[in-house]
Amino acid sequence: MPAIALGFLLGVWTLQQQPHLPSFAWLAVVLTAALVPAVALYRLRVRNHPRWLRPVAAFLLGASAGFAWALIDARAHPEDALIDHRADVVLDGRIASLPVVSDHVTRFLFDVAGDRGPRRIRVSWYGDAPRVGPGEAWRLTLRLRQPRGYMNPGGFDYEGWLRQQGVWAVASVRPGQENRRLARARGGDGLVDRVRLRIVEGFRDSSDGRTFNGVLMALAVGYRPDISDAHWDVFLATGTNHLMAISGLHIGLMAGLGYGLAAWFWRRIPGAPLRLPVQRAGALAAIATGLAYALLAGLSVPTQRALVMLSVAMMAVWLGRTGRPWHVLSVALVAVLLLDPAATLGAGFWLSFGAVAVILLAVAGRLRAPSGWQAAVTIQVVVAVGLTPLLLIHFNQTSVVAPLANVAAVPWVGLLVVPVTLLSAVLMLIHPALGALPADLANWLMGIVWWWLDVLAGLPFARWQAARPAWTLWLASVGIVLWLAPAGMPGRVLAPVLCLPLLWPPAPAIPEGGVRLTLLDVGQGLAAVIQTRHHTLVYDAGPAFPSGLDTGDAVVVPFLRHAGIRRVDRLVISHSDNDHAGGAASVLARLPVGAVKGVWGRTQDRVPTLDCERGAKWRWDGVTFRVLHPPPHWGDDNISSCVVHVSGPGGSVLLPGDVDGLGEAVLLRHAGQSLQSDVLVLPHHGARDAASGAFLDAVAPQMALVGAGFLNRYGHPHPEVIARLEARGVPLRGTAEEGAMRVDLFPGEALQSPPGWRITARRYWHGE
Repeated sequence: MPAIALGFLLGVWTLQQQPHLPSFAWLAVVLTAALVPAVALYRLRVRNHPRWLRPVAAFLLGASAGFAWALIDARAHPEDALIDHRADVVLDGRIASLPVVSDHVTRFLFDVAGDRGPRRIRVSWYGDAPRVGPGEAWRLTLRLRQPRGYMNPGGFDYEGWLRQQGVWAVASVRPGQENRRLARARGGDGLVDRVRLRIVEGFRDSSDGRTFNGVLMALAVGYRPDISDAHWDVFLATGTNHLMAISGLHIGLMAGLGYGLAAWFWRRIPGAPLRLPVQRAGALAAIATGLAYALLAGLSVPTQRALVMLSVAMMAVWLGRTGRPWHVLSVALVAVLLLDPAATLGAGFWLSFGAVAVILLAVAGRLRAPSGWQAAVTIQVVVAVGLTPLLLIHFNQTSVVAPLANVAAVPWVGLLVVPVTLLSAVLMLIHPALGALPADLANWLMGIVWWWLDVLAGLPFARWQAARPAWTLWLASVGIVLWLAPAGMPGRVLAPVLCLPLLWPPAPAIPEGGVRLTLLDVGQGLAAVIQTRHHTLVYDAGPAFPSGLDTGDAVVVPFLRHAGIRRVDRLVISHSDNDHAGGAASVLARLPVGAVKGVWGRTQDRVPTLDCERGAKWRWDGVTFRVLHPPPHWGDDNISSCVVHVSGPGGSVLLPGDVDGLGEAVLLRHAGQSLQSDVLVLPHHGARDAASGAFLDAVAPQMALVGAGFLNRYGHPHPEVIARLEARGVPLRGTAEEGAMRVDLFPGEALQSPPGWRITARRYWHGE
């Protein structure tokens, strides 16, 4: 069974890595190919054979079946070809989630009827939206859009996340008389979410002075929008952020509590164990408890996965198969993938099964397995070490203090905070005042463990941020498996050798005098990173939005961590418009910054601030940086943008911000031939009045890049700008079409610019 499960996983994962979805003709090919190992496996069962042949045949059978199943599932996902980005449509549907309300927008899932069943839309209602509730039927005027997220190395795959949630399209509500409630929720329509919403509102109504109210809502019903950024930072730094997702840990703890209580009562009922063994009674109670908690969490993707794993484990208890933990884990893995092949797109899937696997490697089958506090410490250490490669793959960082944090936080939160919080949630359903007292107690209990987490998060070595080549992560994974294996395992002595490349600092990828420009995809905004051999400059940091999305936090910082950059030597903010400066505060908060250059820097005092004025100059690693604009004492607007010219032996780059009009004229007059650059980032996102013919003649670029949003309302880059570039034979590439783009200008080499991240990292669910 383990061989089949691993093969099934490989087959599903392989399909999810395809840039384009294979046709159904591939299904026949794969199913035909599956017959060969299936027949071989049958014949091997009845004949003498080498022991390694059966697992190989089982693995190949599982891989073929997994690929075929994932293809069937992907082909069943609704197509988006019917979405017209320019037209409004009136649709009837039902609210299918808890609405998330912020100052400026209300978001919810909206199920509408389709040809092949309901289609799910993620709706944003901006402005003064009416109160909407789960299960209600509404008629809405919607502007549908194909899901489109930022595409950057190290960034969050928004489109893949929506694919996991089964979302077909995203939409915004347009003003109109058609927008109205058709029917209130009745009966079972959205019943679970209605209960969850009542609990959330109860916590909010009784939240006076409760520091961890957002945390308690997350633990009670899986509602996390109210957790503050400061709390998230501590959870991430200590590796305890998994406590805020109702998944395997919480479902397991509550199921264990249900199992123990049921077994205790069952033994005390005369004659009951003779009719139904205590273990089976406990297994039924565990499943019921886990299901109730999963429903309370809204049956999200992580809770569904945890519930399947719990059900398989309890089935093993029912059948008396608990002595074969690897088989139980294998069945759970296949069951989860059968239910949702898209589960492999989420980090939670890999971390959940990875954690169980490393625990089994460390403790299962040992003659003297650890117990008591030794078992708790051992499990936390092996999980922290064993999951390090996965954490580096998905997050480019891991928490060094996670074992110390989790050994205290897991039992404290799971056995004290969560039960008291759930008691409060039940009482909230009666009246918020009844649930206030246990909520206050849960808040106090959370405060006790929070002191320890806050101390650990403040340690300078709390996080290990490392960008490593994939081969080092694979070698380290093999080394960790060997380290966790029982003594006597062949090759176990090689474990530290295989892990060593992961710990060894990588050599600089950029030569002396070389320049690497990365124009990040931040939608309608600008964020660029200039790297030399040992230094990094960030030019603008993209926008921040009222909804809370901040591209400095969501795009710039993850990219820097992905690239192995631990420090920004200089942050240049061209001017204070939101689409350039909105994410700057997050960059300052998340990473050490040597200095801030630009007028925006005067509004903060965390790091030294340097004025951005014509004539400023510095040199890093054989590369010269010059400020060409503005003159002294200019303002803080488009025409006053900080224009930076970067030049080295391999070529030059011009970063002009939003300079146009008068600013461009002054720049041309004073900079003259100094503007010449091999690569030009188009000023003002390619607006009509930017990048005039005279400006382009002075710069004479070999290539132009533009940071602009997909189908943005401004029409950037403007057709006239595109025409001016075409007339001069200058190729134009944009983040809207390619995602993040990289250009290397290295001494002695021609300009190198591979296709953008949307092309090289494309998966079949990504838009063109």
